[in-house]
Amino acid sequence: MSDQNIPPIMDSDDMERSIMRISHEIIEKNRNLSSIVLVGIHTRGVPIAKRIANNINKLKGLEVPFGELDITFYRDDFSTKGAILNAAKTDIPSDLPGKTIILVDDVLYTGRSIRAAVDHLLDYGRPARVQLAVLLDRGHRELPIRPDYVGKNIPTSKEQRIQVKLNEIDGKDCVLLTDADSD
Repeated sequence: MSDQNIPPIMDSDDMERSIMRISHEIIEKNRNLSSIVLVGIHTRGVPIAKRIANNINKLKGLEVPFGELDITFYRDDFSTKGAILNAAKTDIPSDLPGKTIILVDDVLYTGRSIRAAVDHLLDYGRPARVQLAVLLDRGHRELPIRPDYVGKNIPTSKEQRIQVKLNEIDGKDCVLLTDADSD
């Protein structure tokens, strides 16, 4: 089934509102905005983090440092992938000590990607704190990880799959919920 036939559970307006709400919550929770660094997890966490950084800039006139983190070689299922993996760029823009790092990802599911991201992040130093922002939380955690900022909670079954589409990557903004076997 083509994803054109699947009604989105979030359209571009829903996504924009959720990302703006996360931006406002980050501003409210962090009194010293000059100490925050946004770090997007490849692939779709990167453009979401950029959007949050742009929102904070528009709202507060503050250029928030922004980084990118590729967790390919930190995943606990790395050796089971069975394919040649191409890692994307990792770029952490500042010294971490004393900083509040806000990891940004598209979907929080088992928590294993976030664990890998924290492991990789710590290779660059020890931040004062790490917070987590996700566009979607679908539940089914396998590790004790919880987001600080959530765009939307979407209860799913393990047989379902969430597809986040972003204009920067896919040419459109929407979120689709499909059966895992419909790919």
